[in-house]
Amino acid sequence: MFSFRHERNFRIELFMMLLTFVIAIIFPISAMQWIVIAFCCGAVLSLELINTALEKLADAVTVEFHPLIKQAKDVAAGAVLLSSVTSVIIGLIIFVPKIKLLLC
Repeated sequence: MFSFRHERNFRIELFMMLLTFVIAIIFPISAMQWIVIAFCCGAVLSLELINTALEKLADAVTVEFHPLIKQAKDVAAGAVLLSSVTSVIIGLIIFVPKIKLLLC
């Protein structure tokens, strides 16, 4: 897969997904929580792939700077960031109570 070989952010996000799955196994979560975690991971990775596709397409269209292409790239990157931050918040909502129980 192109993104795995050439996109550092995709590899980081894939690693974080695997780490989240390991944590979910260590701190057992419900089926609904697994669905939410899987959906969040899928959303982040999917948006990263779309962002990469948009960037490659934009780079193929022009090599010169164009403000609209910059805006398009920034918006696509923002979508990845938003889904990542939302996923982290959801992960904290799911896992912090389980970690607190372990520590108490």
